[in-house]
Formats: sequence, structure tokens, C-alpha cells
Amino acid sequence: MITTEQQEKLRGWFAGRVPDDLFEALVEVTADREEITVIGRISEPRLAADVSAAEREAAVQGRVQEFRERTRETRMEVAQEAQHKFRRKVSWGVECGGERVLFTHVAAPVMTRLRQPERQVLDTLVAAGVARSRSDALAWCVRLVQRHTDDWLAELRDSLEHVQRVRAQGPDAEPEEPAADGE
Repeated sequence: MITTEQQEKLRGWFAGRVPDDLFEALVEVTADREEITVIGRISEPRLAADVSAAEREAAVQGRVQEFRERTRETRMEVAQEAQHKFRRKVSWGVECGGERVLFTHVAAPVMTRLRQPERQVLDTLVAAGVARSRSDALAWCVRLVQRHTDDWLAELRDSLEHVQRVRAQGPDAEPEEPAADGE
């Protein structure tokens, strides 16, 4: 779990390190134990107001692909520095025309033991064609829970952050240096 202060420092590092002309805006920097994901906004393609949805979608996809290819070296350079500094993989994505596209991302394996009723849920999703495998079904369930419990998860993350702050002030914390006289 990353604290708000750590998140702010991480976002600040990327805001300072990413070249100003790479994105229109740095939209989001998120992190977990394995990965840092950097999302920036890029300009939408200029299109007539009356173009079809299919043409607009194709134009956005083309813009995203052009950006990805043109900026690859710059993004790799920043990612290498960040990976060395933060000891996590760096993934990139963009927002363009209301769409979010991730270029790369870590798919970390997670092992779990499930009882039969839980396995039956996954097997039902597979049988119904919602997922290709139990693994896909489990990922689908996690996304569903995430979508419907964002407020609860945010509150839980805030609570965990508070616990980390309290632990940092505990008896094993390193004492702060006393201020010198006159300060």
C-alpha cells in the first residue's frame, strides 16, 4: 500500500521528469508493489463535427498509435530511471478523445485457494462465455467488485494509510533530530 505522501512524491517526480511536450497534461500516476502506471492526455485528432462514430474511433486509435511510436525512446528512458529509483516496472498509457489506452502493463499472477462454492462461481462464468478460464473469471470478479465498491475501497485505503502513519510513529521509528538552538 502506498501512502498519500508517497503517491504525491511519485507524481511529483514524474511531473518533473517527463518532458513538458510529451503530454498535454499528466493525468494520473498510480502505483502498487509491482508497477507504476503513468497516464497522460494527448491531443485529439481534428475532425469535422459530423464524422461518424467509427471514423472518430479510428482517428483516435491512429493518434494513439502515432504517439506511442513517436515517443517510445523518451518513455523508455524515463521508465529506466524510474525503475532504478523506485524498484518497480513502469507502464504507460494515454487519454485521447475520451478513451483510455494502456500501452504496457504488468499482469501479476496471484495464487489463491477457493472452496467448491467459489470455484462454481468461476466455472459458471466460464461456461456462460463471460470468461475464458477460471483465471479470467477471477479477474472479471475483481473488476466488478472494484467498479461497485470504489467508495468503500477508498475509505479502506485511507484507513490503511492512517495505520501506516501511526506505525511510523511507533517505538521502532527513528527519532527526529532535535532542532539546534536559535531555530
